Amino acid sequence: MFYFDRENFFPIKNQMFIKDIYKLINKLIINYKIKNNFIIKDVSSLDMIRNSSILFINKKTSLVNVDTSRLLIISDSNEIFDNNFENIFIVKNLSETYNLILGNLFCHEDEITYSDEFILNNGSHLSKYSLIDKSCSIGKNCVIGRGVQIGKNSIIKNNVVIKNSIIGSNVVICDNSSIGTTGFGFDFKNRGFNNLNPQIGIVFIDNNCHIGSSCTIDRGKIDMTYIGKNSMIDNMVHIGHNVIINDNACIAAQTGIAGSVKIGINVTIGGQVGFAGHIKVGDNVIIAAKSGVTKNIKDNSKISGFPATDINSWKRKIIRERKNGYK
Repeated sequence: MFYFDRENFFPIKNQMFIKDIYKLINKLIINYKIKNNFIIKDVSSLDMIRNSSILFINKKTSLVNVDTSRLLIISDSNEIFDNNFENIFIVKNLSETYNLILGNLFCHEDEITYSDEFILNNGSHLSKYSLIDKSCSIGKNCVIGRGVQIGKNSIIKNNVVIKNSIIGSNVVICDNSSIGTTGFGFDFKNRGFNNLNPQIGIVFIDNNCHIGSSCTIDRGKIDMTYIGKNSMIDNMVHIGHNVIINDNACIAAQTGIAGSVKIGINVTIGGQVGFAGHIKVGDNVIIAAKSGVTKNIKDNSKISGFPATDINSWKRKIIRERKNGYK
């Protein structure tokens, strides 16, 4: 997992100690234990533990070789309270707690007070806090936001929005695409704009990638959405938050990939394929157009249909149905 400095994208709004967090969410706390009252500087995930941070978890978790003295654990599961965590809050509603803490800790673009400062350059608005290599080409009517980094020889075409993202070298992003947009994260039982979970991760597009026109790539919730080296993404593709696409992917138009999907190396995906969230696709997989992928896929598979299955089995099924009079 690639480390990034969150404050480059989401400035700290309020300095908060653990006891300040306790006061903020006191009505939601069921049980708690505080041994070290340190300043909270960041948010961790199970994939990347950061110093002086909060880790939100919703199930029994074992943290191996992790110094938890500088970690505040927040969970809605009483099962973990007896673990050897030095600082822990058990809460009634994890999503509500997450929203309340992060809304007070970080500035983010889904709140009205978020701000950026821009320089008008060749018809595009470039944040004063972005870092764009001089060798890049930026088209007309683009918006490049706070913290964005763009590497050498990259081409950003017209009407592109890039925010909360790190773009590698030799990357092409075509017209009307939006990179680093807000992920679709909320409590399913408590909907509406005010209940969106703050998305404080980024998008990282690695070197030598091509992103087609009118694509959207949502930023990670806490860590990142990643597009691997040499990947080719066609027009009108949507990639949800926390998706990991490894090197040499080829994804045809109008594909939709739901959040937290992990895709291996050398994967080829036909047009209009849909992915359910939180599944894993192995290496060297080929997925036929208009497939619906609803479960994990093993390495070297060739799949098709809905629900997507082995392509030869799918073909035999179609032949049987036609012989029996189904069209």
